[in-house]
Amino acid sequence: METVKYDRAAAFEYAKKWAFRRNPKFYNFDNIGGDCTNFASQCIYAGANVMNYTPAFGWYYIDINNRAPAWTGVEYLYNFLTANDGAGPFAEETGRDKLEVGDIVQLGTATGDFYHSPVVVAVRDKNIYVAAHTYDAFMKPLNSYNYARLRAIHILGVRK
Repeated sequence: METVKYDRAAAFEYAKKWAFRRNPKFYNFDNIGGDCTNFASQCIYAGANVMNYTPAFGWYYIDINNRAPAWTGVEYLYNFLTANDGAGPFAEETGRDKLEVGDIVQLGTATGDFYHSPVVVAVRDKNIYVAAHTYDAFMKPLNSYNYARLRAIHILGVRK
């Protein structure tokens, strides 16, 4: 399987275009649990251009009734990205100092329940800025969120 570079600029442009709107190609989950991980997956897909159609454990979206849990679920996205050895994007959990545009941060409670998946859109002077859905944001300082724990997910590449 060929490994290619993750297109961080494409992920950024997608986040910029859709941060305050909804792409009609994807269902809007705002009123049924939140749209943040769906939006994060859309941004990652813009930079990866490859889905993983493995039943149950893959990462794909065909429609609201035919999608992988990893496309819309915070924990499932983390598990897919950090364990994926097949097609699609793959990542590692890292320190926040290693985050780049197009990476994902996940915010959680003190007990480790992660509930939000903003997309990194800028890193300037050690400050991280994100885009997100549900509570729509673009270039929002990460330090303006209230959270107890943070997971930094750095996308390493994409397998085709």
